[in-house]
Amino acid sequence: MHYRPLGRTGIQISPLALGAMMFSSFGNRDQAEVDGMVGRALDAGINIIDTADAYAESEEMVGHALKGRRDDVVLATKFGRPMGDDANHRGGSRRWIMTSVENSLRRLQTDHIDLYQLHRPDPQTDIEETLSALTDLVRSGKVRAIGTSDMPASDIVEAQWVAERRGLERFRTEQLHYSLLDRTVEREVLPVAERYGMGTTIWSPLASGMLTGRVRRGQESDLRRTRMFAALRDERRIDAVEEYVQLAAEVGIPLTHMALAFVIAHPGVTAALIGPRTPAQLDDLLAAAELTLSDEVLDRIDAIVAPGTGVGRMDQEYTTPPLLSAPLRRRPVAERSAA
Repeated sequence: MHYRPLGRTGIQISPLALGAMMFSSFGNRDQAEVDGMVGRALDAGINIIDTADAYAESEEMVGHALKGRRDDVVLATKFGRPMGDDANHRGGSRRWIMTSVENSLRRLQTDHIDLYQLHRPDPQTDIEETLSALTDLVRSGKVRAIGTSDMPASDIVEAQWVAERRGLERFRTEQLHYSLLDRTVEREVLPVAERYGMGTTIWSPLASGMLTGRVRRGQESDLRRTRMFAALRDERRIDAVEEYVQLAAEVGIPLTHMALAFVIAHPGVTAALIGPRTPAQLDDLLAAAELTLSDEVLDRIDAIVAPGTGVGRMDQEYTTPPLLSAPLRRRPVAERSAA
């Protein structure tokens, strides 16, 4: 497997990263099987594993699986998502970051984290507060590099400026959603990340299972029944999936492989996260690592979902405050009437 620079950190990573969310009650809780899958991935050349404190069980299972091989891995985790009902056990405050990192280090059974990422933007916390705390972690040696996830382009720029003006560690990576079905990050986020020399890792390149071929028109499946992913029931997405299924068949490659190869073909993408639940799924996804799509195939993909566009969003994607709260996008009635 070939390797790519993770932005300008000096770290080299594989184009496929092992996402560990499924190593938990979400998917596979068999520690022995998880140990084998992690070993299989490392032996195949994958050298980065990504998890998060939000799925704490995953951190524990990854820590166990890496015994004796910790130095072979770029270990990435995240903080910021709610950890229980306490209002202060979440977000990007110094208070929570300093607690969260110690909890993750303990669960991962390590003395340092190679990439520590803000899981989602925290509009209630000054970005300088977050960067200041993370800078102290880098300088103490507990963290090697810092990053973000689902950060809007404008927030990425602001964070870079704040870091430069205040002499703080800057975000070196961004983890974002990008797939054959949602290419909206091609408009701003990927170009901005490239401009600042940031590495990028892609979550859910298979669109939470939509691009596995398990969701088809006129067919029921466990994915279409689930309440967790409302976007899976979007008929526009089903239409696009049907076209991608046909294209993959004509080209003679599995749909999953085409979806992964598409994502890592973008010059602004460093790696795509794969999240296998079983050894068989892992073996299938590993086979996509060396696949290269021709310009002809990429042109045909562009004709199905045009560059910079998408057919629906995933429920897990970050939504900015004005889209969640009407008062943030509407002037009071009195002001509107006066105008």
